Amino acid sequence: MDEMKVYSEAVQYIKIAMGPEMYGIDISYVDNIVRPQQVTRVPNVAPYIKGVINIRGEIVPIMSLRLKMGLEEIEETKSTRFIIIKMEKYGKIGLIVDAVKEVVALTEDQIEKTKFDANDETTHFVFGVGKVENGLVSLLDLDTVTYDKSMKEE
Repeated sequence: MDEMKVYSEAVQYIKIAMGPEMYGIDISYVDNIVRPQQVTRVPNVAPYIKGVINIRGEIVPIMSLRLKMGLEEIEETKSTRFIIIKMEKYGKIGLIVDAVKEVVALTEDQIEKTKFDANDETTHFVFGVGKVENGLVSLLDLDTVTYDKSMKEE
């Protein structure tokens, strides 16, 4: 019975790679994971907004997670994926990631909340660090990651 309780309290995260670093995205936000496709550029948007794609008749903005996080842009590889997430404020947004690794389940005691300065732009995208078997996973705060002044709230 105790094992069932622990499992029900666990939150699942998709573990993604951005270079050598591992990040986690709460699976409840994930709508779809697709291979890269042709992105249509949109003028006068932030550099990390790569444009839009059409997924089953729906236009979805695509954001480079690398550029948003201040990392160097790299060429797409066979492992590159678009993770389509659904946000309450903005609807669907696609995140370009280097690779999708696996799904991990983390309980509250496996997550250490970060104590970084909220004004430090290099750390405010992460709300905590998950302890997994083979290392640490920085857990992304999707509200902060996807926030863009040029996008309108619905």
